[in-house]
Amino acid sequence: MADLDDLLEKTSRTFALTIPLLPEPTRREVTVSYLLFRIADTFEDSASWPRATRIAALDDFAELLVEPRPEQTRRLAAEWNAAMPIDHEGYQELLVETPAVIEAYFDLAPAARERIRHHTTRTARGMAGFVARTDDDGHLQLRDLDDLRAYCYVVAGIVGELCTDLVLLDRPALAPVAGGLRRRAARFGEALQLVNILKDSAFDATEGRSYLPPDLDRATVMALAREDLGIASEYVALLERAGAERGVIAFNALPVLLAYATLDTVEEQGPGAKISRPQVFAIVAGLQQALDQGRPAIDRP
Repeated sequence: MADLDDLLEKTSRTFALTIPLLPEPTRREVTVSYLLFRIADTFEDSASWPRATRIAALDDFAELLVEPRPEQTRRLAAEWNAAMPIDHEGYQELLVETPAVIEAYFDLAPAARERIRHHTTRTARGMAGFVARTDDDGHLQLRDLDDLRAYCYVVAGIVGELCTDLVLLDRPALAPVAGGLRRRAARFGEALQLVNILKDSAFDATEGRSYLPPDLDRATVMALAREDLGIASEYVALLERAGAERGVIAFNALPVLLAYATLDTVEEQGPGAKISRPQVFAIVAGLQQALDQGRPAIDRP
């Protein structure tokens, strides 16, 4: 059996920091969810594959979540890996281990599995729609702010909705704030995606991905990202008000704090700028201290 935590470490530095903060069984459910979404992301990012091949891979992947099909899963994983969709060792290893990730998904409790299937399928179908718009070289150009937000919803807003559903499972104490969390979930995901797009825009352009529409002022996207991070901060405050477990609060607060710091850095230094490892450690330590002292996890104007 593959080590899912090891796959997490090799495919996402941020989620490898945040997911282990969660209590079980939510930690396992979100780990599996992230890895499934990362597989779909790999197909969406595989610009070297023909458009039809990427769409077929996303469709086939979604079908694997309906019912256990171990032989088909192994066959497809071998085909995907042989075609080398992306030049990233961690993502390639994840594709090799697709059967193990799918097996872990089917081992989850039925309620969690149904929510993961529903949202992962929505994302895979949505990604296929954007892949269908790429040119013959596999390049995507988003048109305007509405198009950018539609893309962010497909690749990240749905993730926010899924994580919210999983956190609300078997936590009746969160029922009073469930509506508020769900209303903010997609904007939470959009916030993190917009920050990544702003940070990576120069590199993405070299790879043929133009997530920032040509006629859209960068400052407008910066402002939207900050507005979304404010909404994500409200999400965390709702969890605190409802008395959510420390791990649930920390899991949600840490990416918001990291995104704020990244956005500040990108605004000051331009695309490609990243926060340093010492800054990350300081943010993590500051969050833990705030939680130890009973202060709000996010304290920004």
